Amino acid sequence: MHGKIDLTSGYIIETARTVNTYKNTDVLVIGGGPAGIGAALGAARNGASTILLERFGYLGGLATGGLVLCIMPMSDGTNEQQIAGICQEIIDRLDDVGAAVHPGKKDLGSSDKKLTDYWKRYPFTVIGGRIVFSTQVDPEILKCILNDMMEEAGVELLLHSLGCRAIVEQNQIKGVFFESKSGRQAILAKIVIDTTGDGDIYSSAGAAFKGISTSDQRAAKLSFTFRFSNINSNRFYEFKETEKIKYAELIQECTEKGGFTHAISCTPDDVMWFNNQLSDFDGLDVKDITQVEITGRKRMRITYDFFKKYVPGFENCYLMDTATQTGVRCTRRLAGEYIVTMEDIESGVVHEDTILEAPSFMAPVTEKPHIHVPYRCLVPKKLDNLLAAGRCVSADETAINILSPIQFCISTGQAAGTADTFRLINMHSGNLLSNE
Repeated sequence: MHGKIDLTSGYIIETARTVNTYKNTDVLVIGGGPAGIGAALGAARNGASTILLERFGYLGGLATGGLVLCIMPMSDGTNEQQIAGICQEIIDRLDDVGAAVHPGKKDLGSSDKKLTDYWKRYPFTVIGGRIVFSTQVDPEILKCILNDMMEEAGVELLLHSLGCRAIVEQNQIKGVFFESKSGRQAILAKIVIDTTGDGDIYSSAGAAFKGISTSDQRAAKLSFTFRFSNINSNRFYEFKETEKIKYAELIQECTEKGGFTHAISCTPDDVMWFNNQLSDFDGLDVKDITQVEITGRKRMRITYDFFKKYVPGFENCYLMDTATQTGVRCTRRLAGEYIVTMEDIESGVVHEDTILEAPSFMAPVTEKPHIHVPYRCLVPKKLDNLLAAGRCVSADETAINILSPIQFCISTGQAAGTADTFRLINMHSGNLLSNE
């Protein structure tokens, strides 16, 4: 018998059991999405033994399985680029095998109409009439490249493994329990980095956090994403530009029928990406996530039938794929040592512990201050040996909209992994290891 069932209370009491320890490591990263990639590489490349735990069978999170195919602006509308590091390395490796589409560095900041007319079909590549550095990626090649990077860095990967609960002793995280086909096991670590996106580990460890209210803001919405292939994209964009009234009427009709209408060019050019936002669903509620999958596929079929029949350029299209992962933008937000506010972002305040300087998304980008993200927003209060990175860092409900895209997640992850490695060095030299 493995538990006691109490029918009157509706609870089952599990009996105590012994859990095997899989391994001890310096750094344990939970979640192999963009933040986890940055964290694991940052730690391993600086000499820490590192394990990366991922619930799916691939790395990349929403950038691959979620079909969020755009790494958003890494430059500010001038010819200078602000975000680089591991994010840029990933793009360089994709370029080497022809698996990315983005403006050339020589064209950054250009307002040339011929260039902007071409690039504006790709999302977040023309802002305020100027070309910025955004990249469209091939998700399947990206999965392969990320595996290569982990292998080269010496990161130990555990795929198909779900981090379940933190192991905490006297306000110090000691490791994490995880579940897989091999059963329930534990990994002990000197430092744990929560890159689950939902703060699953820090919440189970007892860290303070806040949720996100149901609202019209981007972070509160879930998405269902899919791709159609065999598109004549030139015909589609010519129709969209030259017959704007007719196009608007078709979009309205498709919407009224329950279809999705947010069609975006991606690589290759005969593929169209539909990234669709759904309101009033909770990314932590399994019933809601299930409903997004079911509703999304019904609406996708409506979209497919409508576009194929009525929208020029889609006459011979077919359904290419749907996202493996539901697009959850924000659920838990760490209530950390510092909470980044929208006022911080709009004012461009510079922190003494800044770990990331990034361009503004708001047009005109050249007239807006850069965003500065402090290390303290990764740090829980009253818990040692634990950091958060990615879309579950410490920020208010408005600021998290800005801090949750892929390029920010990779960068905060890289900062967390790098910082923790240096904390390990301090610990080995006899200094106290803490989040201070």
